[in-house]
Amino acid sequence: MEDLLITSSFLILCIDISSLVGIGDGRNTFNVVDFGAIGDGKTDDSDAFAKAWTDFCSATGDSATLEIPANKAFLLKSTTFRGPCKSNSVNIQVSGTIVAPDSKSWKQCGSQCWLSLYDVQGLSIDGSGTIDGNGRGWWNQAVYFHNCNNLQVKGITIVNSPKSHISINTCNGVSVSNIHIDSPEDSPNTDGIDISFSTQVNILDSSIKSGDDCVAINGGSSNINITGVACGPGHGISVGSLGLDGADDKVEEVHVRNCNFTGTQNGARIKTSPGGSGYARRISFEHITLIASKNPIIIDQHYCVGGGGCKGTSAVNVSEVTYSDVQGSSADEKAITFDCSEEGCFGIKMEQVSITSSVPGKETTAYCQNAHGTSTSTSPHVGCLTGTVF
Repeated sequence: MEDLLITSSFLILCIDISSLVGIGDGRNTFNVVDFGAIGDGKTDDSDAFAKAWTDFCSATGDSATLEIPANKAFLLKSTTFRGPCKSNSVNIQVSGTIVAPDSKSWKQCGSQCWLSLYDVQGLSIDGSGTIDGNGRGWWNQAVYFHNCNNLQVKGITIVNSPKSHISINTCNGVSVSNIHIDSPEDSPNTDGIDISFSTQVNILDSSIKSGDDCVAINGGSSNINITGVACGPGHGISVGSLGLDGADDKVEEVHVRNCNFTGTQNGARIKTSPGGSGYARRISFEHITLIASKNPIIIDQHYCVGGGGCKGTSAVNVSEVTYSDVQGSSADEKAITFDCSEEGCFGIKMEQVSITSSVPGKETTAYCQNAHGTSTSTSPHVGCLTGTVF
């Protein structure tokens, strides 16, 4: 009987310990509420999140999860979460809401705000929760990822960003899918997703409404795939701007497929500034649907910001750009614009492009300067490209 009691006590002790350390599923879970977060939308929960992050990022094992529970709103000031973390796989489960302070309590900071994540490898962020930038009145940056390789962002909603909703910088191997971005059409500089100095980035099956580019691909980026994105309102999906203030920017292998633009200020856009250098090449827009979009197809090599950034005569080289199966309507008479530099744009290929006016009875036109390539079954006719008329 004594041996049985000792054995039973040992089993109970083992069960209790395993429930504490997560033996069996290999997971360590850290709920921000357990670290003092209140979640009433008024109390500053920044310190509690910082404490939870420290333990979460220090956890060993196959995986660790940071839980942001449902039915709560956690107020965070400008916060930076730094890696590397010790677990092989780290997950942030966003079920509740994270909200930024209002303009009266906000202190301005640098461009990498409001929430920044640095050097976190193998990070995934998912859930049905919301990140609310509370942006109206103090526009700055929302969620910033730097050197976060093998990053996954899935399912979350980001609203009212103070500036760019998601910024991806110096990351390799990124998947962003099934997310919803929603900010007012008149909110300044609120790009949906900004990509710079990053490779192997996939953006899939997402809805983006913003006051600027739905997706912007900036210098140092390559192998970017954007598929199944609904853009609008916004300024379209843009390569650039490149070459601003004489910068040497390089972008290649950007492929946009099965996307639609609704009421956007631009559709498929490439924008570079005079005086820059580098290249934008091997870019394709395929199976695109346009609904009353302004500037549906545009290459603008005379792009200036606020009258500045346009000094010099050199230009970013634009080449090997394909538009295939682009269909729909334009809110402007000018549906296709190729405004290339004196050095010219080369290797432009258009096939099965049909853009009509969203205004009944009106025709669409094309503007072409220093553009070289071919056009097959394209309307409106692009005069400087060789080929057949639709």
